[in-house]
Amino acid sequence: MLSNVPISAIRAFEAAARTGSFRDAANELHLTPSAVSHAIRKLETTIGTVLFERSARAVRLTPAGENLMRHAGAAFDQLRRGLEEVAARGPQLVRVHSAPSFAAQWLAPRLAQFLKSYPKLEVRLAASTDYARFSNDDFDVDIVYGQPRAEGVEVIPLKEETVTPLCSPALAKSIRKPADLLHRTLIRSDMKQIQWHQWFAANGLEAPALHGMRFDRSFLAIATAAEGLGVALESTLLAERELASRRLVAPLAGHATDMHYIGHRLVYPRASRQRSAVRAFADWIVSQLEDRDVRSSH
Repeated sequence: MLSNVPISAIRAFEAAARTGSFRDAANELHLTPSAVSHAIRKLETTIGTVLFERSARAVRLTPAGENLMRHAGAAFDQLRRGLEEVAARGPQLVRVHSAPSFAAQWLAPRLAQFLKSYPKLEVRLAASTDYARFSNDDFDVDIVYGQPRAEGVEVIPLKEETVTPLCSPALAKSIRKPADLLHRTLIRSDMKQIQWHQWFAANGLEAPALHGMRFDRSFLAIATAAEGLGVALESTLLAERELASRRLVAPLAGHATDMHYIGHRLVYPRASRQRSAVRAFADWIVSQLEDRDVRSSH
């Protein structure tokens, strides 16, 4: 059937569906409204399906038209990006999905550096605890917390993270040994893979009954600890800026057993590894984390 459908008819349909107007589609395609209408009528006849409900004042997609538009819109968007990349013209968009705390604490503050290093690239960043669905072509890259669930993807483990008690400098003055935390307000991150009971066990102590503040995002726990309201068990990678500014300190550094794990992973479809924009973004993140290791060792 596809061989019987002119690409110009599909292009007219996509423009009309996107703009909601045969006239606007005609202006965009440098055609007359009647030419657009004729192309869409021919497409409907060819596939045997009505795509638009027509009235004197407006046109509206039918359910079949909405279904076709989901595919056609994604296809033309992909084609536009491919042409721009091959022609090396205009900015190339990298659509990034990320775990919320990594996005807020680590990635967003560094995007200016990335854009400075790659002036021909643009970044669209979204953050949620859901995993990106590459099948619907909404995202190019995902930074996940924990193990990825997608199939047919490249997975790059990011830096090993150190999880340790963090608090304000004022609160740290009264914390000299692990047992001192038994009588402090302990802030919980419910989604964290490493919890307080594991840290206490690693330090030879039985965890106390936990009361008080608990959050479902690490960035909220970090912000609360920086306000002096308790001690958070958090990643020094995610709290990097707060530690650098001394809003947070690690009171038991060198005096307790820290926890270490790979918390985040960079994921993208194998089919995207040839895209220069995706490779550039992936290489940049890895190099940023490696540079941090070098700086930390000096």
